[in-house]
Amino acid sequence: MTTLRTTVSSIALLSMLAWGSQSAMAHHSFAMFDTAKSVTVTGTVSKFEWTNPHAYIEIDTVETTGAKHWSVEMGSPSILMQSGWKFKDLKHGDKITVTLNPLKDGQPGGLLIQAMLPDGRTLGNGPGRGPAQPAAGAPKQ
Repeated sequence: MTTLRTTVSSIALLSMLAWGSQSAMAHHSFAMFDTAKSVTVTGTVSKFEWTNPHAYIEIDTVETTGAKHWSVEMGSPSILMQSGWKFKDLKHGDKITVTLNPLKDGQPGGLLIQAMLPDGRTLGNGPGRGPAQPAAGAPKQ
């Protein structure tokens, strides 16, 4: 009986692990973004979500075709901090310009490539994605 319980428990555990790994892989897919294209958007921050697993910038724009609301997906806060981001970098009402890989379905949103912040800094979406960071020891300009 103990062997049967162990076998059943092992099968259940392996099934949960297999299901969980598929969910994790599906979550981290960037298939919804057109990484061959980039779009630059300037607008007003309506919300900055510094959350796991991804941070988001919500931006409102005024265009000739009317107002649009853009949702910009970013990396995780721990990845963003490696390229200079802080949770307090953006607040409601800030003017911002972002370059992003747009959604393939044409909706107003995308994956951040880089952002020009209100203080003039340009930050990317984590190390290796966006503007190059100065080398260690390089003089500040």
